[in-house]
Amino acid sequence: MSVTVTEGAEGTELGPRRKGRLHVATVETLRQMIVSGALPPGQKLREQELCDRLGVSRTPLREALRTLAAQGLVTLSQNRGAEVAALSLDDISALFDVVSTLEALAARLACKAVSDEEVAEIAALHEQMRSHHERGELPEYFVLNQRIHRAIIEAARNPVLLDVWERMAPRVERAKYLPNLHGQRWHAAMREHEAMVAALQERDGESLAALMRQHFANGLAVVQSAGTERGPAD
Repeated sequence: MSVTVTEGAEGTELGPRRKGRLHVATVETLRQMIVSGALPPGQKLREQELCDRLGVSRTPLREALRTLAAQGLVTLSQNRGAEVAALSLDDISALFDVVSTLEALAARLACKAVSDEEVAEIAALHEQMRSHHERGELPEYFVLNQRIHRAIIEAARNPVLLDVWERMAPRVERAKYLPNLHGQRWHAAMREHEAMVAALQERDGESLAALMRQHFANGLAVVQSAGTERGPAD
């Protein structure tokens, strides 16, 4: 995985805007490394090693680690320092149970409120995702996958639902990426997304809600059968 975060010359004083951008970039890079398994569960996050790897100083790195700890991706302790948070099968099952319920609710609400323009945008994202799937480009596929799920949540027009979903999103995204790569599961997930987009286009909230629940149940079955913490589930 390429790392593109850079802070600039050593000792350069950064303004508030640049500090903000550096923080966001550092958080995003570390988050992707954790989600993809480049930084596996339980791995120690040694500051100097990460500073060298990301091209940042200790201050933005420590701030990023605190943010990731708040998102449930990193654990911080005085004795052990920072390390990538573990995620058990029970954790994944609990996460999928809750998020599938949230997304099923969002499906019903979205089918009542979504605009034609939003449906067209989601369909376009789906076609882009299909192209990445056909080329075997998993990271690019997964980014669009997450954008589609988020777009449906946003189309529900419920700010409380969106807020709860966003708080869970980092851990859920990681859980969906954890089991070993199973080609058949990836193909099946693509077909499930095709059915989901079709239900949204028909404004069939009950069908879309059921498809959402089954989508997560199928991903969970792969996690449970693999019993590992590597690869994509969605």
